Amino acid sequence: MPLLPLAITMGDPAGIGPEIVAKTLLLPQYAERCMVVGDPGAMLRALTLLGAADRLHVVQDVAAAPLRADRICVLPSSSLAPLPPPGRVDPACGRAAYQAICLAIDLARQGQVAGMVTAPIHKEALAAAGVPYPGHTEILAERGGASRVAMMLANDVIATVLVTIHCSLRLAIERADFDAQLSAIRLAHQGGLALGVAAPRVAVAGLNPHAGEGGLFGDEEARIIRPAIEAARRDGIDASGPWPGDTVFMQARQGRFDVVVAQYHDQGLIPVKYLGLEQGVNITLGLPFVRTSPDHGTAFDIAGQGIADPASLRTAIDRAFQLAGHAQDLPKAAFPIDNA
Repeated sequence: MPLLPLAITMGDPAGIGPEIVAKTLLLPQYAERCMVVGDPGAMLRALTLLGAADRLHVVQDVAAAPLRADRICVLPSSSLAPLPPPGRVDPACGRAAYQAICLAIDLARQGQVAGMVTAPIHKEALAAAGVPYPGHTEILAERGGASRVAMMLANDVIATVLVTIHCSLRLAIERADFDAQLSAIRLAHQGGLALGVAAPRVAVAGLNPHAGEGGLFGDEEARIIRPAIEAARRDGIDASGPWPGDTVFMQARQGRFDVVVAQYHDQGLIPVKYLGLEQGVNITLGLPFVRTSPDHGTAFDIAGQGIADPASLRTAIDRAFQLAGHAQDLPKAAFPIDNA
């Protein structure tokens, strides 16, 4: 049986998404196994910029898509006319990016693709288009049919799962309750399995400085986080903590832990991104299909100039194929993840 393709969403048409997708799929090993879900006009503009306009091939059906080394197949999810200029927030681009994500999710849920890899979107453009979601993760959770999802950022050194994602720090503190803690720990365990770790060691970071310092700097560790860790351990998960947030990632880098559960967005993402954007991959846990994305944004400041680096997107695609179980020398992923 032929391998199912990966669906690669184009991202915001005004950002670097179409360019890095085009640069990646100009390589035969990706063109033969991936198809773009997006706006043909946006992809044609990117390919023209790269002197490869003749590689565009618009298809109307995944099953009939003639994936070949010398073609970049695009399944239309929108038709922008006129095509907005690069480097600007535009409601039309936000809407087109959202439509590409929705179509790719539907294809993944229907089993027509092996998974999806998403190029960067712009949250302001989504909002300007009236899309009621702050980012990819929230769209994926609702349309993907998942009751609980978590964002895992991983590179070759550190993997981290977030308890809370796209919200203010004030809201993150409110939302990091017992249920959110336990869900994140369970998903971190499953994420470690998906990455090939037989018995993942999950470290849970504290919310407060020094993990509360015995209650001197806050009681969330004793009142909420530690009971969730104990509940996870009763489930057979090797979870420990809460550990001080300023040292737990160093210990993970030294090999003591396999996955770190971070309490809020920046606590978990700064350590991963500091090690290099080109190797960091965002993995959404809790979905009934594989989804990854590069660890950077739309880069409006360089959009349309032909200088965007596709390295992180290529890493995200490689990781998606690993998780989907298509890489011959890597363990099969533990997807779909049971987050009940």
